[in-house]
Amino acid sequence: MPNHQILVALSRNPIAEKLVFTLKDQASKFGVSLHSIGGQRGNGTYYVERLEANANLDTAQREQLRTISANFNADLCFLRSDLIPQDIRVLAMDMDSTLINIECIDEIADYTGKKSAVAEITEATMRGEIKDFKESLRRRVALLEGVHADALESVYRERLRPNPGAAELLAGAYERGLYTLLVSGGFTFFTEKLREQLGFKQTQANTLEIIDGKLTGKVLGDIVDGAAKAAHLDEACARLGFSKANAITMGDGANDLIMMNGSGISVAYQAKPVVKEKADAAFDRVGLDAALLLIS
Repeated sequence: MPNHQILVALSRNPIAEKLVFTLKDQASKFGVSLHSIGGQRGNGTYYVERLEANANLDTAQREQLRTISANFNADLCFLRSDLIPQDIRVLAMDMDSTLINIECIDEIADYTGKKSAVAEITEATMRGEIKDFKESLRRRVALLEGVHADALESVYRERLRPNPGAAELLAGAYERGLYTLLVSGGFTFFTEKLREQLGFKQTQANTLEIIDGKLTGKVLGDIVDGAAKAAHLDEACARLGFSKANAITMGDGANDLIMMNGSGISVAYQAKPVVKEKADAAFDRVGLDAALLLIS
């Protein structure tokens, strides 16, 4: 393993020289030297600046530097110094609150007047407070019993929107020849529509049981939880002749961490704190397509 990292600052606005100076000054207090690499670049949407550290920064140190960057309206990423961007061949990402702007199950529950009850369980699960995702999902889906199946189409048409940069991310992935995988603890109704809309090569999610045009409150087959997400990624990589180190992974909740751990680059998008702390990149101010700058 390399004993140092590459820091990547990303912003929608030109990156201030004072940010770079402040990052270097703070790092020096940790006994770490930062050296700028190649100067600032822009692609018309984002600005990026890279710095090389002469030692690894621990979690607390990274969080301090991210806080400094946030004060300058920039996101900060920490990549392995030996990462070769061309080695990234797979893009795997979560759906709800990562690729799209909503938690679909919460919005379906709104049709029963139970959105707050379902959302409370969803939030606790994503924060990592409820460890058993399968049990969490069963509890939430049970609250959907009796909802008319038309509610799914209404949620998709009226409430679901791809998050900023989603279409651009997928277009860029295709240009680079990446295999694209959408792995979700959500539902196949939505992943299939997003596959058609955005062109994912593969989607994996849960299937809601529908009888006589209404949800029964049950899920069919094996539940896609965090371990299953990671397994689907591993299987896709193996089938293509790659390893997980050849993947860039994106998620926002605790159930994404197994999939993200050990990938070439892990990106936390508008994520819960437990995910940001463990991810290589944390996007709070830039869009999903900023990930393309990490692999170029």
